[in-house]
Amino acid sequence: MKVLKFGGTSVGSAQRMKEVAKLIADGEKKIVVLSAMSGTTNTLVEISDYLYKKNPEGANEIINRLESKYKQHVNELYSSDEYKQKTLEFIKAQFDYIRSYTKDIFTLFEEKVILAQGELISTNMMTNYLLEQGVKAVLLPALEFMRTDKNAEPDPVYIKEKLTTQLDMYPDAEIYITQGFICRNAYGEIDNLQRGGSDYTASLIGAAVNASEIQIWTDIDGMHDNDPRIVDKTSPVRHLHFEEAAELAYFGAKILHPTCVQPAKYANIPVRLLNTMEPTAPGTLISNDTEKGKIKAVAAKDNITAIKIKSSRMLLAHGFLRKVFEIFESYQTSIDMICTSEVGVSVSIDNTKHLNEILNDLKKYGTVTVDKDMCIVCVVGDLEWENVGFEAKALDAMREIPVRMISFGGSNYNISFLIREADKKRALQSLSDHLFNGK
Repeated sequence: MKVLKFGGTSVGSAQRMKEVAKLIADGEKKIVVLSAMSGTTNTLVEISDYLYKKNPEGANEIINRLESKYKQHVNELYSSDEYKQKTLEFIKAQFDYIRSYTKDIFTLFEEKVILAQGELISTNMMTNYLLEQGVKAVLLPALEFMRTDKNAEPDPVYIKEKLTTQLDMYPDAEIYITQGFICRNAYGEIDNLQRGGSDYTASLIGAAVNASEIQIWTDIDGMHDNDPRIVDKTSPVRHLHFEEAAELAYFGAKILHPTCVQPAKYANIPVRLLNTMEPTAPGTLISNDTEKGKIKAVAAKDNITAIKIKSSRMLLAHGFLRKVFEIFESYQTSIDMICTSEVGVSVSIDNTKHLNEILNDLKKYGTVTVDKDMCIVCVVGDLEWENVGFEAKALDAMREIPVRMISFGGSNYNISFLIREADKKRALQSLSDHLFNGK
C-alpha cells in the first residue's frame, strides 16, 4: 500500500481538490494525508492572535470571512444537494465551535484546537467529494491514532497499533483519507507535530503500515541539479540518497525537512516527490540507495557570516574549541561550517541575532575578525574520499572564485565552499558547467 500526501496548495481550491481526487481514485488501495487548504492555518493563527489579545470582535470578523470562503468552495465542489448540505452542516459546526472560544479564557491549548480545524475541514470535504463520485473512501481521524510521547516525539508503537485497528474496521475501503500535522499529546490533548507537519505524518504512517512508497505531492517541480532561476541548463534530479536530500534541505532546496523522512529512512521506505501540476512526470525518488560516483546537485545559502578566532596562545591548550563552541551554544546559535589550523579556527553562522554578544565573548580567547554577506555553495553527491577526482573537478570549477573556507570530509555527500555573495552566480554557473555540462 502507498501513502500519498498533498499539501495546502494542492487542495487550495475546489478545482484543485477535484484534480487530486482524479489522481488518487485509480483503483489502488492507499492512504492519503491532506493538509489544510492553503491560507487556512495562517488565518486560524490570526484568529488566535485576536483571542489572545481579548478582542472577540476582531476574531469573529476573521472567522466569518473564513467561513464564507469555505461555503463558496463547497458550492463549487459538489454537484449533488445531499453532499453539499452534509458538508455545509459540518463546516457550520466547526466554525461555531471556533466561535465558542471567543467567550472563554484563551490559552495555548485552545490555540492548538483551533489550528487543527483546517485539516479537519479539508479532509471532510475531500472524503465527501470522493463518496459523491462513487469512490469507496473512508475518513480516518488522525486524532485516533497519531500521538506524541512526553518528550513531544511521535510514539511509533502506539501509532502502529491504533492505525492498524482503524484500517481493520474498513477492509473494503479503497482510499483512506486522514489529516496531516495534527495529533494528540501524551496527555490526550489536541496538539501538532510541528516540524514538517503533514510530511512528517505521511512518513510516520508509511513506516507504521510498511508502505511500498511514500509520495509527497506539491506544486513544485521536483528537485533540480541547480537553481534554474540563477543557472542556465539545469535538469531534474531523479534520485537522491536520504543523506543527500538532508544536505540539500539545509540549503533551502524545496525538499523535505530532514526530520520528516527519518521514519521512512529507518524503515527503508522510498519517498517520491511529485508535482500536482505535472502528475505524469517521474519526480524525485529519495531512498537509501546511493548512485555510486555521481554528483547530484549544487545548492547555495545566502546571508552567511564568517568568524575567525586567531590565538597562538590558546589553540593548542586543552578545551579551546569547547570554550568557543560553548559561546555559540549559550546564544542558541548554530555553526554551519568549521575549519581549524594550528593558530586559528574559522566558523560560519546564518543567525546573527546575537552576533555582537558572541564577538565580545570570543575576544576573551583571541583576535576576532568577521566577514559578512557571505554565501555557502554546496556540491552534493556520492563523495566518499576513495572516489578520486571529484574534489579536483569542484576545485577546478572554483579556480577563479575567491574561497574563504572549504569543508570536505564531514559527510560522504557534500563539499562546501564559503564565498562572497557577490560571487554566487558565477560560482554556481561554473560548477554547473564543470560538473554537469562537461566543460
